[in-house]
Amino acid sequence: MARRLSRLAELDVGELKGVGSKRAAMSKVGIDTVLDLITHYPRRYIDRSRQVEIASLAPADEALVVAKVRSSSLRRARTGKMLVEVVVGDDSGRMKVTFFNQAWRAKQLREGTEAAFFGKVELFRGSRQMTNPVVDLVGNRTGRIIPLYPQSEKEGLTTWDKAGWVEEALERAGVLLDPLPDEWRERLELIGRDKAFHDIHTPATMEDTRPAHRRLAFDELFRLQMTLVLRKRALERESKGIRHVVEGDLVPRFHAALPFQLTGDQRKAIDEIAADLAGPHPMHRLLQGEVGSGKTVVAATALLVGVQGGHQGALMAPTEVLAEQHYLGLRELFRDLSVPDPTTLMGDRPLVVELLTNRTGAADRARLHAGLVDGKVDLLIGTHALLTEGVEFASLGVIVIDEQHRFGVEQRAALRGKGDDPDVLVMTATPIPRTAAMTVYGDLDVTVIREMPPGRRPPKTVWLPGPLEEETAWKKVRDEVATGSQAYVVCPLVEESEKIQARSAEEEFIRLKSDVFPGLRLDLLHGRMPAKDKEKVMAAFRAGQLDVLVATTVIEVGVDVPDASVMVIESADRFGIAQLHQLRGRVGRKGQASWCYLLSEETEGEASERLDALVKNSDGFELAEIDLELRGEGTILGVRQKGRTDLKLASLRRDRDLVARAREVAFAIVDSDPLLAGHPDLAEEIRSLVEPDEAEFLFKS
Repeated sequence: MARRLSRLAELDVGELKGVGSKRAAMSKVGIDTVLDLITHYPRRYIDRSRQVEIASLAPADEALVVAKVRSSSLRRARTGKMLVEVVVGDDSGRMKVTFFNQAWRAKQLREGTEAAFFGKVELFRGSRQMTNPVVDLVGNRTGRIIPLYPQSEKEGLTTWDKAGWVEEALERAGVLLDPLPDEWRERLELIGRDKAFHDIHTPATMEDTRPAHRRLAFDELFRLQMTLVLRKRALERESKGIRHVVEGDLVPRFHAALPFQLTGDQRKAIDEIAADLAGPHPMHRLLQGEVGSGKTVVAATALLVGVQGGHQGALMAPTEVLAEQHYLGLRELFRDLSVPDPTTLMGDRPLVVELLTNRTGAADRARLHAGLVDGKVDLLIGTHALLTEGVEFASLGVIVIDEQHRFGVEQRAALRGKGDDPDVLVMTATPIPRTAAMTVYGDLDVTVIREMPPGRRPPKTVWLPGPLEEETAWKKVRDEVATGSQAYVVCPLVEESEKIQARSAEEEFIRLKSDVFPGLRLDLLHGRMPAKDKEKVMAAFRAGQLDVLVATTVIEVGVDVPDASVMVIESADRFGIAQLHQLRGRVGRKGQASWCYLLSEETEGEASERLDALVKNSDGFELAEIDLELRGEGTILGVRQKGRTDLKLASLRRDRDLVARAREVAFAIVDSDPLLAGHPDLAEEIRSLVEPDEAEFLFKS
């Protein structure tokens, strides 16, 4: 009988021969069960038939060489560092291998040991050498293809230890059950699961590893998508939803009064959201859009749909600065709107928008709570304060959560709990790649706004790589301030740190005020300031009472000062692509010409690639794809709750096509068999990967 993976997850890895005393070391590298072991995949292979000989190595080659240790010595260098020098050789010649501050290598690489060395070849005094290469002990393994596993020599685990245990585990497991229906396996041209596990660990040829990798990567993505799609459909089953009135006159009145035309993307987004709001299930939609693409008007429309049907709306933002800004913006947008009220003489009253943060006083809070309960407050905007116990609504119909990645799943659920299955729209101005959106937000429907409003020009981005070029940026600030514009100077730290040589906001504020802009009005804004001081500074900047705001990334999200036309970002190499793109979106918001200067002396490596990408690209979605290429998916998947559905082999970059296919298969299976009654093996595998309470929710009929 074929064996399920969940059964292997119940077997302790210590049951395998030879693990014994190394059981604790295995646990340190995350291997506790037999399933952990067989999903601990090789990171590369040695193909003995195509082995590189030492004599053929040229300087600057990056190569993998299999050689025997001829001699090994440990000594202290003049600098005080421990130095291990090893001479290795094969049939063609010899090479020196040097390790700094890795004294344990002397024990590992004793004379006669065979190992694989992967690194860059250098010439030193006419001889080939490698410095601090990656090492894998090959031992007495035979066969043409030798798998090399992720390093853990410090834990006393060699690649051949792991290879031997994996072979034993697969042999003792017998045939592994394949839960993917045959028709899908054939349609996607995937090999069987049992063959995939054998071919990735013990391939006969290098060609065997590719279909094995593809199948096992698909399995990881498919399990994840099944969980997300089951959750999405379970939410729809469990929740009744409010069928909102989408034909009312409040939304048309709002759109007619706007001082600009909606873009095509905004209209499309509004139509998608309206269809959700009118439907039988609560909306769970993600609205992605560039900085300045007009997401706020779309969100405002969703909130008004709720209000015109007699319900209330709530908007939650991650910071007080952003919540206050949304409050001021929406109050202005809704200034001339009224809603029916039979208790008044005219039969209607002005639409009421209120703000709730931790700074709201006791008297205002009591008035606000009363207005929410009796339905007189139509829209409540605020921070985490919305989640406090005293906040109760008469009828909460629509929720908008801004910069959703700043909030946890629990906080989203807590706000939803304030109503009877209200509709939820989550927004982000941080574009993420399509594959990542499917993976991180796979239980949400996704709407994207790419089109910018007419007249909106991206800032001209300039990278200034040294202190001599800096004056260009400071001159532009002075010139723009002279015409009535304002500027930001952004620093990565609040105060000086010896560990990180980056300019701090406090030090830089003092320097700029006295040396660079002595005649201008400057102030400082950072996250450690008391809330009232922050708001005072922001209010002064908004009102045009300041020329230059020196700030940390507290201004990254949602700060809207239309007269700001220049941004200077110091130590720009210390910021990520998404953060830099967000920051520069704060200037030129009136459609005027604007500039963003990136100050950084880093001219090599990934940091320089990031800065170069920002200079060449103004499209946040393109930049998100570049970011994925440069940094990998770890940073993106970090916003997802970790669990047994994490990706070990699949890559959102390499396996883009598999992400979409896995999602397609998950929808096809779940929509035809919502509780997987006809797919018991698949149901059992999903249950074994999620928490018991989530499994109960996913499979509740």
